[in-house]
Amino acid sequence: MFETAIAGSLPKPSWLSETEKLWPQWKLAGSELQQAKMDATLLWIKEQEDAGLDIVGDGEQSRQHFVHGFLEQVEGIDFENKVKMGIRNNRYDAMVPQVIAPLRLKGRVHAFEAQLARAHTKKKLKFTLPGPLTIVDTVADRFYGDRKAMAFAFAELLNQEALALQADGVDIIQFDEPAFNVYMQDAADWGVQALEIAARNLTCTTAVHICYGYGIKANTDWKETLGGEWRQYAQVFPALAASSIQQVSLECYHSHVPPEMMDLLKGKDVMVGVIDVASDVIETPEQVADTIGMALQHVPRNRLFPCTNCGLAPMSREVAVKKLEALAQGAALARQRYGA
Repeated sequence: MFETAIAGSLPKPSWLSETEKLWPQWKLAGSELQQAKMDATLLWIKEQEDAGLDIVGDGEQSRQHFVHGFLEQVEGIDFENKVKMGIRNNRYDAMVPQVIAPLRLKGRVHAFEAQLARAHTKKKLKFTLPGPLTIVDTVADRFYGDRKAMAFAFAELLNQEALALQADGVDIIQFDEPAFNVYMQDAADWGVQALEIAARNLTCTTAVHICYGYGIKANTDWKETLGGEWRQYAQVFPALAASSIQQVSLECYHSHVPPEMMDLLKGKDVMVGVIDVASDVIETPEQVADTIGMALQHVPRNRLFPCTNCGLAPMSREVAVKKLEALAQGAALARQRYGA
């Protein structure tokens, strides 16, 4: 009960890349970079286990960015001639690659880090992939001319990699879809459908992570414009509740998301965000347990999975470790409070 996990990303060590950045530059190249990625992955598996998390991940240590890490292994994308583009409905600008031809995988994308993580933990292993709608919002389209068509093309590639990750021994495959909270109508109309294509024929647990973004200034400024209640989830949760996706995440702690949004996810496991990723203040176990207790008014105990609101990549390593510990300790306290 109350199995704990992070959303996905963790800070990269200073010897691997720039720190506390969303698009950090690598500090090494070639075989040295590969070795450093391996070391960082193993370090974070150990940190998650030491903190007491029930479900661990690779911390996305081998990816410069949670979307572009997947795209680097896709044919039909031009990384040499990146263009500046407003993403998440022009919330902030980013230099993005261009889709210039039919999309096709060059081969495996994440075999290295998934197999490495599986070999070094006996705990449940979660692996994250970017969702189709979020991908199409993070690349420039010079070929398809239609967001839905391009999203479905990416979904087919994601499905190929997801099936391979399942064969690697991954227990939970999570698709990250922060764009669901920006393009709510697209998400409901065809985004969830694209997600189901990405998850087709998977027998492992499937999940979708939807959030209000990393704790970077562009996101925190945007949140200030959303008013006292954040009801973006209300447009897409009914479609997800009717879908084949088994787990759905939502922000909770230090968020303006009304708790009753969880009522829209009946029949699903709910990953409840109990750790704030936009603040360096460390939650107390009591605060985490209180958030879990509040969520229990809307989610059955056996379906509640305490989680972080989003990835921890832009944070300092020290703060991230303490937040992992708070997550595990708070869930342990909640088990005592609310019964095993």
